[in-house]
Amino acid sequence: MATPLSISTDRRAATFVVTVAGEIDLSNLDSFADALRGGSAALNDGAATLTVDLTGVDYLDSGAINALFGHASGMRLIANPVLMPVLTISGLTEVIPVELGA
Repeated sequence: MATPLSISTDRRAATFVVTVAGEIDLSNLDSFADALRGGSAALNDGAATLTVDLTGVDYLDSGAINALFGHASGMRLIANPVLMPVLTISGLTEVIPVELGA
């Protein structure tokens, strides 16, 4: 059984932050994509950066990778180290600045 997904958003000065915890898969992909769309809208509304914090995420599927690619412009990603192999293999680390979270 998947770990329930928790998503919060926050506007901090010129940065819009999407913080996610749990597992991102087909069952909750729409909620994740909606949060990313909100972040992209904030970029269009004057935010300089969209930060997506995935330090609390232990698993993401290809749909989540595609959602991240779809909103890559202006995004900065903070990732759980366990996600780095899939982020690297997918090529996401080539288009989005990624730093390791705690």
